[in-house]
Amino acid sequence: MEFLLGGPLMQRSFERTVAFAIKSRLPSMYDTRDAVDVGGLMFYGADVIEMYERVAAFVDKIFRGRKPADLPVEQPTKFELVINLKTAKQVGLTIPANVLARADKVIK
Repeated sequence: MEFLLGGPLMQRSFERTVAFAIKSRLPSMYDTRDAVDVGGLMFYGADVIEMYERVAAFVDKIFRGRKPADLPVEQPTKFELVINLKTAKQVGLTIPANVLARADKVIK
């Protein structure tokens, strides 16, 4: 299994990276959901929408006069598992039913 970390360079080349992983029959896991949407096998990580909602709540508190240093540090509380079954088939991988049942989104 290959795990690919993101960043500006990787985000610009997801399609190429995903195509290479599929061609090489490498199961691959990504740190961003976008990679799975373009054909990557799997993503597991914090729910980005929830994180932005928390950021908005912090900004609101700061605009209302709270000092940033007085705000508590928070960690993500909601995580997502996204699996691309089409890609699993292309790399010759069978995803167990109990894993699929836990997935938040399955791309067929």
